[in-house]
Amino acid sequence: MKSSQATLIGATAVLMWSTLALLTTATGQVPPVQLTAMAFTLAASLAAAKWAVFRQRPTFLRQPPAVWALGVGGLFGFHFFYFLALRHAPPIEASLISYLWPLLIVLFAALLPGERLRWFHLAGAGLGLLGTALLVTHGGRLAFDPRYLPGYLSALACAITWAAYSVASRRFGQVPTDAVGGFCAATAALAWGVHFAWEPTLWPAGNQWLAVAGLGLGPVGAAFFVWDYGVKHGDIKALGACSYAAPLMSTLLLIAFGQAQATPAVLAASALIVLGAGLGGLDTWRARA
Repeated sequence: MKSSQATLIGATAVLMWSTLALLTTATGQVPPVQLTAMAFTLAASLAAAKWAVFRQRPTFLRQPPAVWALGVGGLFGFHFFYFLALRHAPPIEASLISYLWPLLIVLFAALLPGERLRWFHLAGAGLGLLGTALLVTHGGRLAFDPRYLPGYLSALACAITWAAYSVASRRFGQVPTDAVGGFCAATAALAWGVHFAWEPTLWPAGNQWLAVAGLGLGPVGAAFFVWDYGVKHGDIKALGACSYAAPLMSTLLLIAFGQAQATPAVLAASALIVLGAGLGGLDTWRARA
C-alpha cells in the first residue's frame, strides 16, 4: 500500500477522535478512569473476536518489552495525564496545552531516519495551533494561574506522551497493527486497577451504555488501530498537521447537537485549521495528485 493511502487510513483516526467529547458527555457521571477502562476493555474484546473469527494465532503479541512499554505507556499514559490535567486545571487551559501533541509530532518526526522538516510542515502545524487556541479559548480569553501548575504540567505530559508514542511507533514498523489489541487489553487492566484504587464505581444507565459502546468502537478503540498503521506506513508529519482538525470537528459536532454555539471565533479557527491541515499535508496531496 502506498504511503499516501496509509496516511489517509491514519487520518480516519482524527475523524473518530472528533466524536470523543460528544460521546463522553453522553456517558453521564461515569468516572473518567472507569470510562477509560470500560472503553479499552471493549476495544480489546473486539480485537480478540477478530482474531477468533479469522482463526489468527496471536503470535504477534510476542513482542520485546520495549514494544509493550511503548504501546501500553502511550495508550495508558495519554489518558492518565489527560484526565489528571482536567482534574487539576480549568478545561480550557488543559485542552490547549494537551493539543500541543500534533505540533510536537511534526517536530519530533524530523528526528526519524529519512525524514525532512520542511517549511510547510511547520507553517501548517503553527496555523493549526493558532486555530486550536482560538477554538478552546473562545476567541483568546485565557488566563494562566500558578495554582493550576500541576494541571498544566499534566497536560504538557499528555501532549509529550502521545507525540512520543506516535513518532516512536515508526521505529517499530515491523510490529503488526494487530498487536495494538494486546496493548488495549493491558491498558484496560491498568485502568481498572487505577480506578478501583482512586475512584468510586458508577455504572452507566440506559442510553449511556450506547455512548460507552461508541467510545470503545471508535475514538477509544478502532482509532488506535488505524492511527498505528498510519504513523508506521504513512506521512507522519502530514498526520500531525491534520490532527488539528479533531478539536474543530469536535466543536462542530457539539454545535450540531446543541451543546455549543457557533461564534466568529469558531469560524476563524475553522479557516486556520483547514489551511494548516492543507499546508501540513502538502507533500501527501502532491503524491495523491
